[in-house]
Amino acid sequence: MTAKTERADAIRWIQAQMDDYGLTLEELDAAGCFAPPPPPPAAPPPPVVCYRNAEGLTWDGQGEMPSWLKRAVNAGQSVEFYRVGSL
Repeated sequence: MTAKTERADAIRWIQAQMDDYGLTLEELDAAGCFAPPPPPPAAPPPPVVCYRNAEGLTWDGQGEMPSWLKRAVNAGQSVEFYRVGSL
C-alpha cells in the first residue's frame, strides 16, 4: 500500500467517523482538535562556570575534572586558585 493510498484511506475513515457521530469540522475545531502544538520546552540554562583558567577554559565542577585543571593541580597549583567568584 502506498503512502497516498494510506492517506486517502485515513481521510475516508475520518469522514465516516464524523458522519457516524454527526460531527462537523467547526465542532472539531472548537474542541481544539486543530490547535497548534505547544511550544517545545525552553532549553536548560547553561551550567554555571565555577572554575576558569587564563586561556578562558572553564569547568562547572560537575563530572570529571578537565585535563587543563588536572595538569595544573599535578603541577602544584590549587584547584581553588581557578575558582570564579563566590559560590
